Amino acid sequence: MSSHTRVVYPGTFDPLTNGHLDLVERASRLFDEVVVAIASSEKKKPLFSLEQRINLAIEAVSHLPNVEVKGFSKLLVFFCQEEKANVLLRGLRAVSDFEYEFQLANMNRALDHEIETAFLTPSEHLSFISSSLVREISALGGDVSPFVPTHVLQALRSKHSE
Repeated sequence: MSSHTRVVYPGTFDPLTNGHLDLVERASRLFDEVVVAIASSEKKKPLFSLEQRINLAIEAVSHLPNVEVKGFSKLLVFFCQEEKANVLLRGLRAVSDFEYEFQLANMNRALDHEIETAFLTPSEHLSFISSSLVREISALGGDVSPFVPTHVLQALRSKHSE
């Protein structure tokens, strides 16, 4: 593997949470370049459009000079090849995530043996946060301010007042 590492951190980020941001910040210290890859994921029927999710992520990572945000709607290994990325970053919140992530890592390696997967765990105080929980709490009028950046909170409030 080359000494220059370009890592792709894929997800739907619907919405981006403080847990996601924690992983991106830590990855930016570990790797030369980080691409936050936002999947269109139309099958998941996201709350925010791909363009909105990209813009929210760009604002959240603007303080990190070696991080960029891109949308994608193709097979992840194809996106990694286009981006000349040699590492995939995945987050593990709990042991329950491991089996699925292990399967994904092996499948991605089978599709392209040049791509390695690295796992990071979020900081303890963020390990229970998920986008789906944030969406649900927010939709029901709950306070999600401890779980998302301020601009994402504003976007959620705006979305739910429509």
